Amino acid sequence: MLFNDRYKTIKAPCEGLFRDKGSKFLAYAFPIKTEAECKKIITDLKAEHPKARHHCWALRLSPDRSVFRVNDDGEPSGTAGKPILNTLLSYDVTNVIVVVVRYFGGTLLGVPGLINAYKAATIDALNSAEIVELTVNDIYRVSFDYINLNEVMRISKDFNLLLIHQSFENTCTIEAEIPKMQLNAVLEKLEKIPNLHYNYLSTR
Repeated sequence: MLFNDRYKTIKAPCEGLFRDKGSKFLAYAFPIKTEAECKKIITDLKAEHPKARHHCWALRLSPDRSVFRVNDDGEPSGTAGKPILNTLLSYDVTNVIVVVVRYFGGTLLGVPGLINAYKAATIDALNSAEIVELTVNDIYRVSFDYINLNEVMRISKDFNLLLIHQSFENTCTIEAEIPKMQLNAVLEKLEKIPNLHYNYLSTR
């Protein structure tokens, strides 16, 4: 099967620490769903550690692991963000950002020392994380008549769908996460309901 319908991520925020020649590297790992969440995480950590010399980070996003970003925040190019990202790759986790906050200890570590430090801090954080395997879900918006509410909710319950939005007026609307492996079966059931419409929104 070409498409992998599962991916690994971390269940909750976690921290790691590495020290070298007086410098302190504090790693903070967070589970994320969108890139937009990262700005607040980085801003909050900068506020929490105003005296730190660098706030370097890397993120990996999307179930197919195709989106990634790195930032060296003033460290020599390739010595911070990339080692953090490479560690995320080696743990095969996605939907994660790791920010490593560095307090400078007065002694330069050199390129190999920096690469090792950012990698080691990230490893320490991920080793303390609970890594979970999740299904790849498609998000659909479903609109239907109120008279069919019970039937739609029964399908939702039968497949254990996660409802992320629901509105029950004259016309009802729900937004649901449907695991890719169940998608055809769920849509087939929904299509049997009269006057029901659905459209794909995104994948997470």
